[in-house]
Amino acid sequence: MILIILLLFPLMAAGLCTLPATSRFGAAITLIDTLVVLSLTLRSGFQVIASHNHRLTTLPNWLALDALGALILLLVAGVGTTAALFSLGYMRFETINGLRRYHLNFNLFLLSMLAVPLLQEPGFVWIAVEFTTLFSVLLVGHENTRQALEAAWKYLVLTLLGATIALLGFLILFWAAQEAGSSPYSWSGLLASAPKMSPVLLDAVFVLILVGFGAKVGLVPLHTWLPDAHSQAPTPICALLSGIETTTVLYVILRLLPILRAAPGSHVNTWILTFGLLSVGAAAFLLQRVRDYKRLFAFSTVEHMGIILTAAGLSGASAHFAVTLQLMSHALTKSFCFYAAGAVLLASGTRDIASIGGLIRRVPTAGVAILLGGLAIAGAPPFAPFLSELSIVRAGLLGGNYLVVSLLVFFITIAFFAIMNHIGRMVFGSMSAMASENHMRLPTSCTVAIIAAAVPVIVLGIYLPGPLQELLRLATTVLGG
Repeated sequence: MILIILLLFPLMAAGLCTLPATSRFGAAITLIDTLVVLSLTLRSGFQVIASHNHRLTTLPNWLALDALGALILLLVAGVGTTAALFSLGYMRFETINGLRRYHLNFNLFLLSMLAVPLLQEPGFVWIAVEFTTLFSVLLVGHENTRQALEAAWKYLVLTLLGATIALLGFLILFWAAQEAGSSPYSWSGLLASAPKMSPVLLDAVFVLILVGFGAKVGLVPLHTWLPDAHSQAPTPICALLSGIETTTVLYVILRLLPILRAAPGSHVNTWILTFGLLSVGAAAFLLQRVRDYKRLFAFSTVEHMGIILTAAGLSGASAHFAVTLQLMSHALTKSFCFYAAGAVLLASGTRDIASIGGLIRRVPTAGVAILLGGLAIAGAPPFAPFLSELSIVRAGLLGGNYLVVSLLVFFITIAFFAIMNHIGRMVFGSMSAMASENHMRLPTSCTVAIIAAAVPVIVLGIYLPGPLQELLRLATTVLGG
């Protein structure tokens, strides 16, 4: 029952935001909604850990939650809460109608992302992923500028084309399952019948879904919409898009891996490693040439999606544990990075890296935030991404994948210096480079959101609480580790 309630709250919040009598309180309604969802998600996560089969089932084969789903659900709820808190001050200058549209779509976007890890029927998962596109594209174009609308249309066209390709993959998967006598058509049913499925059909399924949903995740060469959309959307939406929407869709791809690996003669690891290393390498070099700091963090999302995919291709329990760790660290760190970018935008009034300098002296809060964000997402110790990337490298070396690890470390190093070169100039560069002394004061709610987002990024790089470590271990077993 708790899983149904969890989905009902964002739906009710969206409905309340449309009412004229409550439209002025949309920000408060959204924040309360996300806090309730977070508390329900935490409770669900503890129940998954404590249950004998580590699974919550509300509707068998339709609505259920296992450890991997619980991890994604927790990330969606956590980042959704900080995004709602950041929105409270960041969007305060919007008109009433603008705020009504914003919070309506925010809650529906959150609902669609919560549905992805809860749904067990692959066809309905595909529908939920497409709902994330529908509601998020309205948020990308929310500011109604020429650049925002262009980015929204580009995002819509490319991801819908990808969705069509992915749909073909799911239809072939259904065909392969029927041929193998699979019943029911759910993640668990597919896993049970995978050894009987045609390896040729399953390879076709994976390529189609990897390419189709790879467009949504931002894998190279299907990433071209991502920097535009993530630079033009309002900052809290950038945190949701880059931090958890990409992670949620990547979860669907990862969910297929144990099914495909169970089939004899599968070539899934080859495809994963190819797309993963291609994305990491391309993003590392593209990071060198960015001029917009929001695009900088967007390209780093392309890099991190590639890192996760590469880790998944290494196979083995240690690699799968590193995958879950990297999923978590990326979602938390990237949302923090975009909140820091939002603080810089409010302080400077520009997204141009070359126009900003001396942030640490002129606007200390924004300067410290974006410096910490840059160090964290680049993979510096003692932040969470450093721990997860180190775990990936260790897993690769233990598995004897020396060439893959060498390429991965090389690309990550290039990306590290590219990110810190840009961030260093903004934080410690000449103060004369900054066009405005103080464009806008950072609202208190934004400061609180930045601090709330920074705490887990720092703490989880040093210490993993017992329940969280157990959840990650259980999620590893779902991936086949």
